[in-house]
This record gives sequence, C-alpha cells and structure tokens, in this order.
Amino acid sequence: MAITIRDVARAASVSIGTVSRALKNQPGLSEATRVRVVKAARELGYDAAQLRPRIRRLTFLLHRQHNNFAVSPFFSHVLHGVEDACRERGIVPSVLTAGPTEDVIEQMRLHAPDAVAIAGFVEPETLATLVAMQRPLVLIDLWAPGLRSVNLDNAAGAALAMRHLFEQGRKRVAFIGGSLAHFSIAQRALGYRRAFFEAGLLFDPSLEVTIDAGLDPDSGAARAMQQLLDAPDPRPDAVFAYNDAAALAALRACFARGVRVPEDIAVIGFDDIPAAAHATPPLSTISVDKEALGRRGVELLLEDAPAETEVRLPVHLIARASTLVKTP
Repeated sequence: MAITIRDVARAASVSIGTVSRALKNQPGLSEATRVRVVKAARELGYDAAQLRPRIRRLTFLLHRQHNNFAVSPFFSHVLHGVEDACRERGIVPSVLTAGPTEDVIEQMRLHAPDAVAIAGFVEPETLATLVAMQRPLVLIDLWAPGLRSVNLDNAAGAALAMRHLFEQGRKRVAFIGGSLAHFSIAQRALGYRRAFFEAGLLFDPSLEVTIDAGLDPDSGAARAMQQLLDAPDPRPDAVFAYNDAAALAALRACFARGVRVPEDIAVIGFDDIPAAAHATPPLSTISVDKEALGRRGVELLLEDAPAETEVRLPVHLIARASTLVKTP
C-alpha cells in the first residue's frame, strides 16, 4: 500500500496541513518541525518527488572573507552565472554573506530559500549546519564527500602552469599559496607538487610559501614574494601563484626590488581576472570560465538524478609576457 500524507502526519505527530507546508518548504513552521516532518517522510518512503518541491528561491551563501568583489572579483563572476541560470528558470536568487560567529540558521530563515548554493570556503561547522537543514544544496568551488559539487579542474590547471614554466627552461619554480583549508587552493598546491614528480625534477619544499593569514591577501602575497627573494641563493627562477591577485602582488614586489619579469623570474597566476591582461608585463595565467561555474552549480542542483554529483570544469593556459622571454 502506498504511503500517504496522512501516514507522514501520524508518524511526525502533526497535522496534514503541517506536512504539506513542510514538504513544500512554506513559511509558518519552526525549523525543528520542518526537519521532523521531512525525516518522517523519508523514513516511511513517501514519494520522493514530494520531498523535492519546485525551487522558487535560492540563496547564494558566501563567506565574509570572499565578499570584497573589488579586491577579489572571482566570486562576483560566479554569482553572475548563478543569477543568469536562476533568471532563465524563474528562480529568485539572494546573496547571504556570513562569518563563523553568525547564526546562519537565523539568517537562512529570513531568506526562506528552497535551496542553497554555497560558494568557496566555509567552516566545517557551518557546512554541517546547512546540510542538517535538509534543503537541496550544491557546493561551488568547494567539495565535501556525499554532496553535489562543481569545481574547476584545479590540479590539472596547476599542472598546465607548471608544464609551461618547465618548457620555458625554468627549474626552480616557487609556489605562493593561501590556506589549504580552501579546497581549490589545496588542489592547486597538489598539482604544483605533483608536476615536479611528473617532470622528473626534485621538489624543494622551501620554494612553497603560504600567505600570512594575519595580512590582507595583497600584502600577504607581496610579503611572500619578498621572502622568496630574500632566501639564500639560488633564487627561484619562476613563481606560480595560487590566483591572479597574488601573482600581481608578486609582480609589484619584483619591480620594487629591481627584479626583471620574466628575464630573472617568470610569474604565472590562476583565474584570468581582467587585470591580468593589463598588467606590466601582461600576466600569464590559467583561464577559467567563472560564470560557467555558477551556472553549472544551479543546473546540478536542479537535476533529479545527475549522472555525476562531482563536476569538474576544464581550464586552459593563456601564455603572456610575464613568462615569455623575447628572443633576440
């Protein structure tokens, strides 16, 4: 016999109307009641289609450390992709920025989303809280086991950057990285290290420098570059920075010290932000489709039975003057 809404109401000790509102994610219920109803419906095997109502509102959640679009424009482009995909499907998006000390549940209640897209780094506790809300959820530029996620092929992008530098005759390639708590940065660091092995070269751990978390990203990257320049000889002959903003800060640090780019040190970044092409010299980088990252996240969120729940988007190399020495 098929399970009915009356069976769910009885199991959850609520009215039929409460079950209907809970499964349709309508306002007027406490979060505890909604979770109890959804849990009862799942345990009874109630029609799964009833548990995934039409998504009308989506909240794009971004950590406060990412919300300075002027300094770090990466996520503004991701958001554009999310907004475009939502607009095409009649979904109303909203943006919520939150830090570790804020009540995310209360903020989500105010937004009343049917689904959530989490972009970039969030604390594990925050992610666990959002998962427990049992709303449709997708991770963008973030990964966690068992959850739907869309990421760039970060490790492959790092390998592209490193192969390009090796092909230019560079052997002592340094890496300026950020916190490895960020999935994308950790993957780029992994690709950086692996590239030495694949090229048959020795990896020197002293060439890997992490930006000081106590500094703003620009100052931190500049100090990391200064640290590399101050190290005992031999200096690095190239630098791969985890993103373009860090690479541009490294360029400025080199110029301030009279170090020529690319003659003395080649510099390459990741993301291909607009400023990369206008730098002096123009910055080599790994180009990514940031809007596609957001768009694909919405698509994956809406799929009933996706063929793959962990999507990786391709990247490609753009070689510019910061790594290419002019031949006479």
